Amino acid sequence: MESSSGRPVLFLDVDGTLLPFGPGRASPVGEPGALLDRLDCRLGRRLTSLSAGLVWATTWEDEANTELAARLGLPPLPVVRWPESSPETEREDRWFGVHWKTRTLVGWAHGRPFVWVDDEIADGDREWVLARHSGPALLHRVEPNRGLEERDFAVIREWLRALSS
Repeated sequence: MESSSGRPVLFLDVDGTLLPFGPGRASPVGEPGALLDRLDCRLGRRLTSLSAGLVWATTWEDEANTELAARLGLPPLPVVRWPESSPETEREDRWFGVHWKTRTLVGWAHGRPFVWVDDEIADGDREWVLARHSGPALLHRVEPNRGLEERDFAVIREWLRALSS
């Protein structure tokens, strides 16, 4: 892991982010890789042009490296491992409207600046991160039916640029 003063981390979701669900579909259908034909391989070049260290933050875990990294022209990336949550944590997260990934990503970042790109981010996540993460963070929600697009990259680039100045 890099030090807290190192490059920001970019936590990257897959379903709904790199693999858009398409019009009229709220979630993927069939096998986990059923949407691979929707992957825009140009995204890899755009992701690596950002001044952030890329990390898979997806339920695909290692499959993101085996199924997606090469298609995107990416090297194997670090993978966030999702621990089992306790019933108490699940209740608290539901109460505050916090996504099940949020706590783990804040722990993984360990105070470093980070961007989290996902289609399931909500205000509860932003509030939780603001209250509990000691560094800057951008939680950027991607529209799941369109996936990661240039307008999303523009927001991320601008945040990273402001962070470095």
